[in-house]
Amino acid sequence: MTAQVSEQSPVRAAPRPRVRSRARGAAALAVIAGCNAMIQLDDPIVNIALPGMREGLGLSAVGASWVINAYLLTFGGLLLLGGRAGDILGRRKVFMTGVALFTAAAALRGAAQSGEFLVAVRAVQGAGAALAAPSGLALLLSTFAEGASRKRAIALCTTVGAVSTASGLLLAGALTSLSSWRWVLYLDVPLGLAIVLLAPFVLDETARHRGRFDLTGALLSALGAACLVYGLAQAAERPLSDPVVVGCVLGGVVLLAVFAAVERRAQQPIVVPRLFADRDRLLAYLGTLAVPGALIGTYFFLNQYFQNQHGWSALSTAWALLPLPVTMAVMAVAAVRLERRIGARRLWAAGAALLVTGNLWLSTLSAGDGYAGTVLPALVLLGGGMAFCVLPPTVLATSGLRGDEAGAAASMLNSLQSVGGSIGLAALVTVSSHSGGMTGGFATGAAFAGCALLAALFLRHRSE
Repeated sequence: MTAQVSEQSPVRAAPRPRVRSRARGAAALAVIAGCNAMIQLDDPIVNIALPGMREGLGLSAVGASWVINAYLLTFGGLLLLGGRAGDILGRRKVFMTGVALFTAAAALRGAAQSGEFLVAVRAVQGAGAALAAPSGLALLLSTFAEGASRKRAIALCTTVGAVSTASGLLLAGALTSLSSWRWVLYLDVPLGLAIVLLAPFVLDETARHRGRFDLTGALLSALGAACLVYGLAQAAERPLSDPVVVGCVLGGVVLLAVFAAVERRAQQPIVVPRLFADRDRLLAYLGTLAVPGALIGTYFFLNQYFQNQHGWSALSTAWALLPLPVTMAVMAVAAVRLERRIGARRLWAAGAALLVTGNLWLSTLSAGDGYAGTVLPALVLLGGGMAFCVLPPTVLATSGLRGDEAGAAASMLNSLQSVGGSIGLAALVTVSSHSGGMTGGFATGAAFAGCALLAALFLRHRSE
């Protein structure tokens, strides 16, 4: 049921989560988790297909990274606008629109005949994800009340996402080995179609909130992030003192500073200033920004390490990477009980410490090392670390919100995660190009994990 607010009527807060039948609540969670799985599935299948794309479309190393970055930039840059759109237009409607756009772009990318077209379609796909992801999380917040039920729902979404990553690795590896990398890129399409068809029957539309779109803020945030990441990506092929590198990085920093100043004065800002008033929520945001950089290099570097240096097939590579998402899926279930016993602070710190250790372990990897003695233990550490680093910041960032703040909080969380991944990948590729290949890249990943560890350690003890 949609409750639309007229221009003359006062703005109403969104209703509290309603009591739903267990079956309907499970179906709603399945659709939301399915969207999360579809978005997470996209990363491993693109990474598995990346060596084939480079060969088939003649992409350079930086061009290959932009197949990923084009998606991450539009995803991260438009997430704030996507969350605001859900608040104003209705979250179910925006959720379905985003899933439909994501699915259509996923269908088109398999037919790409050039690197430029592939990058463009990936950008469109990122825009679809920017509409779907924050609205999906906001729908979860409106469906499940704060407390144990919401924590279980978040953990289940994490588990489903990890399982989809594992299955995506195997399916992508099999299709790439048996046929072509192009078929891999269609894996998202059936899931996206199912979500669009089921959503109207299991998701309730949320109340609309009177307001307008902060287009200035959205444009400044998107351009600032794009300039910053483009400058870092160019540093992989140019000297660090190159005018393009320096100009883009400084330009990105200036644009983001202007964005912060504009938002403080805006009547209806795209970022609600109150969200940053709580110390734990602010630290949760900082941790969310840092964590992706601790993991994104694993798939990027190890895919190319196994396939290019060792000549493994895509399917063998997928099996080799499988312990990471499997460990993450198993430990995500355990994270809910651990969080109750030891608290968010300790759980998050333990996860970040595992990410630091896993990255440092992989930084010692050389061509002659065996899989079981070097890669496998590191993947298990990284999987457990990610599982422990998802629940605490998500719960902290989405607790204590008013009804009209759910979309903004969800979009900020997703935006920082996406932009963090994009900045992390650009930084890892740059460092690996200038100092020691994968060793420097994984050392940089450990530094990102170290930042997440510091954020966890500064949480207040009441989060225990």
